[in-house]
Amino acid sequence: MPNGLGTGAPATAGWQVVAVDRCADDPALPYRLGSRAELDAVAACDPAAVAVAVADTRDPDALAAAVRLAEERWGGLDAAIAAAGVIAGGVPAWQVPPGQEQAVLDIDLGGVLTLARVAVPALLRRPEPRRGRFLAVASAAATRGLPMLAAYGAAKAGVAGFIRALAAELGGTGVTANAVSPGSTATPILDESARLYGLPAADAFAAQQPLGRLLDPAEVAAVLVFLAGDGASAMTGAVVAVDGGLAL
Repeated sequence: MPNGLGTGAPATAGWQVVAVDRCADDPALPYRLGSRAELDAVAACDPAAVAVAVADTRDPDALAAAVRLAEERWGGLDAAIAAAGVIAGGVPAWQVPPGQEQAVLDIDLGGVLTLARVAVPALLRRPEPRRGRFLAVASAAATRGLPMLAAYGAAKAGVAGFIRALAAELGGTGVTANAVSPGSTATPILDESARLYGLPAADAFAAQQPLGRLLDPAEVAAVLVFLAGDGASAMTGAVVAVDGGLAL
């Protein structure tokens, strides 16, 4: 089985996984984040194939420890997925509290850079011919201007740019870099988006997607699983829209 590490990892899908989460709220953000109980529930789906690690994506030492866990337990790292994300806004960019803005930039963009810093060397430690994968979650907000979510859009645009540059840097190594760009997906972060926009519920976002509904997180995870597999061997530097047509 291939071995992967994900900050906010999907179900195993045949992989051996180190699932990573902060497991605590952030004092800069006015809503609940993931808990240790939720992280443990991921491991409970397949205890033989899932290990867990508690780490903030802003902490390179903690992420490096998670990478070492994958290498020590399963002999190496084949894929890393940067999926941790938060949101803040609801007011014009110049009125967003600085602490909230910094949290969005540091987690949504900085977390991807930090994971790459500690995970790419591990991917490159695999023997040739290697087939490593570095994956990240961008957003339709990377290309579509969303009012009152400027920091989030800036961070996600940065993720897309970073993935393209990283793919060029990894050329010829056997390691690729790609991202997915989801639209409105039924997750707690979309519930917070609805609150920021003063909407009664997240379902209201379905109307802006030609698909006519919110995405299921499993639909986004399925594309990440594809990008992590051998079928995506010819793809690098791609930012794949999984957005129900939102970018249209």
